[in-house]
Amino acid sequence: MSRIYKSPSRYIQGPGAITELGAHAAPFGSSALGIARTAAIERMGAAIKRGFEREGAMLALEPFGGECTDAEIKRLRSLARERGCDVIIGIGGGKVIDTAKAVAHTLGAPVIVCPTAASSDAPVSALSVIYREDGTFDRYLYLPASPDVVLMDTEIAAAAPVRLTVAGMGDALATYIEARACAASGAAVCGGGTMTRAALALARSCFDTLMEDGVKAKAALDAGCLTPAVENIIEANTLLSGIGFESCGLAAAHAVNNALARRPEAARSMHGEKVAFGVLVQLVLENAPTKELDEVLGLMRAVGLPTTLAALGIEDASRELIDAVARDACAPTDTMGNLPFAVTPAGVRDAIIAADAIGGSR
Repeated sequence: MSRIYKSPSRYIQGPGAITELGAHAAPFGSSALGIARTAAIERMGAAIKRGFEREGAMLALEPFGGECTDAEIKRLRSLARERGCDVIIGIGGGKVIDTAKAVAHTLGAPVIVCPTAASSDAPVSALSVIYREDGTFDRYLYLPASPDVVLMDTEIAAAAPVRLTVAGMGDALATYIEARACAASGAAVCGGGTMTRAALALARSCFDTLMEDGVKAKAALDAGCLTPAVENIIEANTLLSGIGFESCGLAAAHAVNNALARRPEAARSMHGEKVAFGVLVQLVLENAPTKELDEVLGLMRAVGLPTTLAALGIEDASRELIDAVARDACAPTDTMGNLPFAVTPAGVRDAIIAADAIGGSR
């Protein structure tokens, strides 16, 4: 099986980068459909349109419907066709970006993504997470290519609610831990093939950056500052984590997240928060050294990531509920099987219970 490495064609990060959007979009087409939440359009729309006008290109901004569902993708695809748009742009968080990528895929059009927070690694991946109409997880949509351009304005990301960047740290925390499991099992990476040494090195760099700069970045963000540590964490949450997961693979942490995401009890928690708890579950399944478990827990607590089911919103974690989550996480279509050892729903159930106890007591 061939080694495969995926990445966006271009990644741009820095303060004020959103003003360059028109210049980066113009080479791909003369008319773009921009998808964003209404608040983002009101806050940034005029400035972004001025950039397109300077390039002699057109931009139509359309409010996002709220969920990355099949119905929303179909609606926006039809709108893009009606308006003759030849470029799709997603401006916002993970669900906006995933929707833009899916719309572009169905049209065969180039896609540019502009994250407004460093809340997940969705921006750089050739993947969209599709949800049901009630907001619960449905499936992964694997795409043939990563975005053409990822433009991350760090002034905008740093001004977002701090919880979003912290959730991004939770998502990024899983990158290397899942990558090394996939390396040990020889699992295929997202979209097929096996991992490269380059991807595994980036996954490791993601983990090291979180440990080195995570607490410093959280303090700076709480104080309303954009520091080198914040820049590093934004890159780790977005670029390093995105390339790392996609070109190395996923394992137990994301399988647990997916199962939790299907539970309405956990609806108030963010993707990265559920993934972070999934990291604890995976470390329990692996019987990770106490030193490593303490290191991971120390970071999670220091930046405010949830370490228990109750912190995710599951106040009454009955045995029946945990059994259901464990069975769901072990579905053949999910990524639990990428661990380098056999796993059963009963074993995952016990690991969830143990992770919850460890997260609440240490």
